[in-house]
Amino acid sequence: MSGEPVSRPALPKVGFFDSGIGGLCILRAFQALRPDVPTEYIADSANCPYGNKPADEILRLSDENTRRLLDMGCRVVVVACNTATAAAIDTLRRRYPHVPFVGIEPAIKPAALRSKTGVVGVLATEGTFNGRLYKETKAKFAKDVTVIAVVADEFVTTVEKSAAAIVRGDWPPTGAAGQAVERMVRRRIEPLLNAGADRLVLGCTHFPHLRPFIEKVCDGRAEVIDPAAAVARQIQRVLLQRDWAD
Repeated sequence: MSGEPVSRPALPKVGFFDSGIGGLCILRAFQALRPDVPTEYIADSANCPYGNKPADEILRLSDENTRRLLDMGCRVVVVACNTATAAAIDTLRRRYPHVPFVGIEPAIKPAALRSKTGVVGVLATEGTFNGRLYKETKAKFAKDVTVIAVVADEFVTTVEKSAAAIVRGDWPPTGAAGQAVERMVRRRIEPLLNAGADRLVLGCTHFPHLRPFIEKVCDGRAEVIDPAAAVARQIQRVLLQRDWAD
């Protein structure tokens, strides 16, 4: 009957998975953008880190996480992990052709385009650096800049050890604990700054949790590039393309 409200289908549930709590930065960015969309999150902390595992093991874990999210009713799957995206997303898309997947890769393109010194630092895991997406993006967009790749697995370990504090909002730490984290970060960041890097790419979803320390060490000498907001916008585009959201 005319005048009656038109019922709309429920918004699709979006599922996120990562090797631990790193991908919470992606989840939170999306929730800030679309608080109305239901979400699920899997933190595979029992198998963290993924970065030093063989590609076939990362693929197996990623497939298990995907199936769990689908069983929870998710219709979109976000691989909120750079290493898992590099090792698994192509295969996942072939195995589940009806499921839209959103992955994440180091933001080399904006870093290279915005660099004034021609030197870009990328902090990531070995698994990310060995992946096809990183190599292709670097070859395509960073031909005219120097990219310094730094493996920082200890960043992942530190964040995972602090998971409870991060989840309840008691982060970043202060006092002696904060000073210890700052020293760890400084050991990785200072050589990049001394080499002239004016853009630092956070190529692992665990690393934005250390952003307060990274920015303190940079002290304005380099821009820190965190792709979380861009990934959230891509999830939104996927929903719009399928007419699953306004």
